[in-house]
Amino acid sequence: MRSIKRLLALSAFSTCALFQVADAQSFYAVRKNRNLLVGFGSGTANYYGEMVNPGEFGILKFNIAANAEYYIHNRISVRAGLTFFQISGDDAKADDDRQERNLSFTSSNIELSALGVVNLSPMGLRFYQRSKLNLHAFAGIGLLYFNPKAEYQGKKYALQPLETEGVRYSRITPVIPFGLGARIKLDPFFNLLIEGGYRITFTDYLDDVSVRRYPEASTLKSDLSRALSDRRVEIGTQPANPSQAGVRGNPKENDGYFLMNVTLQYYLPYELFNDSQRKLYNKKRKYYYRRP
Repeated sequence: MRSIKRLLALSAFSTCALFQVADAQSFYAVRKNRNLLVGFGSGTANYYGEMVNPGEFGILKFNIAANAEYYIHNRISVRAGLTFFQISGDDAKADDDRQERNLSFTSSNIELSALGVVNLSPMGLRFYQRSKLNLHAFAGIGLLYFNPKAEYQGKKYALQPLETEGVRYSRITPVIPFGLGARIKLDPFFNLLIEGGYRITFTDYLDDVSVRRYPEASTLKSDLSRALSDRRVEIGTQPANPSQAGVRGNPKENDGYFLMNVTLQYYLPYELFNDSQRKLYNKKRKYYYRRP
């Protein structure tokens, strides 16, 4: 019986000691400053172009994003991000005569971006002293890879190699992201980041539609190119007179897209490129030796 009591007492003592060590480690982890965050999140994506009704969002698709963010100032940070997202459009959803055009597309895309972020509230002397709610604005530069495809006779085809408008365009374009967001402090180490941002692009071919007039069928490279260039015949809206080509796109405005994300951010357990602690120590040390 005594041995059992001793064992229980030892177990209780060990448990208390472990809790004390864990508390000490947790306290140390909080006291150690951090200025680098990693994040992973998801959200929605939608594009703006020839297959979206004016004033509407268009078809919402999903996105997945990962990023790393570094504070260079208590209000300013820089962020590198990688986002995979989809967009799509369909003339069948048009509220005007574009339904007769009968075009559609889907596209899987990858965006690589570098952003500057300006926060409304300062971070605080230590990362855990940040505001519970902090609004911010962001802007930057990026590169986008896009690949519009269309379904035809039960199969999907990449449209860029087919040159459906007699034009060969690049599937890589620069983009300019900008937008607003809110950062919510969940605990000392985690944030919930909510952001919405528009992307200005330098292409009108996210949807493979740009030129105003349909190209001459004989100038296109294959039967498949011709079939996916003018799809009006599939629903019986082909004009009786071939010379009345009709309107295909609007080359005056480039396409764009909007991303809405919810991201969980985590402060990594170290501070990068910051020797403020050492500078503070040296300053105190010099002051100590200067005293009379």
